[in-house]
This record gives sequence, structure tokens and C-alpha cells, in this order.
Amino acid sequence: MTQRQGLAKGADRSFAVGDFAGSDALDEMVVPTRGALFLGYAKAGLFGFGGVAAWARRIIVEEKHWLTEREYAEILGLGQVLPGPNVGNTAVLIGRRFHGLAGSLCATAGLYIGPLCVLMLLASFYQAYGQVPRIGALMQGIAAAAAGMVIGTAVKMASRLQAPPEMIALGLLAAVAAFWWRIPLPLIILGLGPVGIFLAHRRQSAMVSR
Repeated sequence: MTQRQGLAKGADRSFAVGDFAGSDALDEMVVPTRGALFLGYAKAGLFGFGGVAAWARRIIVEEKHWLTEREYAEILGLGQVLPGPNVGNTAVLIGRRFHGLAGSLCATAGLYIGPLCVLMLLASFYQAYGQVPRIGALMQGIAAAAAGMVIGTAVKMASRLQAPPEMIALGLLAAVAAFWWRIPLPLIILGLGPVGIFLAHRRQSAMVSR
């Protein structure tokens, strides 16, 4: 058994995020050190202006190969249904997956230490020059770019996950409920969560029976 497989097995015993990940190229994945977790999330935090989720996924899945696309999506989904910022929750879960409490602390510290320093500088700058029209236009441009990054990340993840049709329909229904009908997120989770679990369990049982 490789180190990666051993860690993944231990993580599956801790929480069930890895249950649906299967064996998506486990041998090709890299086990990060505590320092690598800190530096990887520090990079995501510093470059993630307007939203860290896109940069975190790019670093963890595409650059560092710590997780597969499916593993990251499942952990991110769990982070989204928990209270607090989803990227911070995901950092805690990913750090714990590899190095327990120490990994969670390293990933979380890396995620927030850079933005905290930059935010203190920008807050002072905005307090002094925030009323300048060009500064307002700059902030609007940053907000538009951030929205584009979030949409692009969602499209890329959806195309690579190859979700079954019923899961795609469920995701679209959740999006409509949140953005069109303005239903609070906890109610969406309570309503559609059990449906998603049932559909996933039924599909998995059908695959096993084959």
C-alpha cells in the first residue's frame, strides 16, 4: 500500500467525503507536506482577489495534484453546507485529510495570513482615496473579473466531473432555487440534499450490482 493510499484510507474512516471518489488515479496523486499545505494555500490566498475558490482548485487539483477533481468537488461541497466561509472550511478538511489537526492549522494559516496583510494595506488606502471616481471604477472592474472567475471555475469543474444527468438536473434546480426563487441555502440543502443522497446511493448500488 502506498503512502497516498494509506492516507486516503484513513481519511475515509474519518469522514465519508472520499466514499464517492473511488480510485481516481490515487497512485498519481501527491501527498503534500505541512509546509506545502501552508505555501499552497498562501499562494491561493494572495492571488485570489475577489474569490479564492478558483485559485485554490487550480493549485490543489491542476498544479500540485493533491486531489482529483472529484475528491476536491466533494470536499468543497461539504465545506459549502457547513457554517462559515466555504474555502476556509475546505482548507480545514483538506489539511486534516493529510496531516490531521496540524494540517488544518497550516492550510488555514496559509489561506488567511496573506490576505489579512493585504487587506490592512488596502483598507488604509481605500479610506484615504475611496471617493476618487477612478478608484470606484477599478473596484467595479475587480468585482466583474471575480464573478467571471467563479463562473469559469464552475463550468470547468462540471465538465470534468462528468456528472450523471440526474445530478446535473439537481444542481440546476438548486441554482434556480437560490438565484431565482431566493430560497435560503439551508432550506435548499434540507430539501434537495436527501434527494441527491438517494440518487447517488441508487446509482452506486446499480454499478456494484453489475
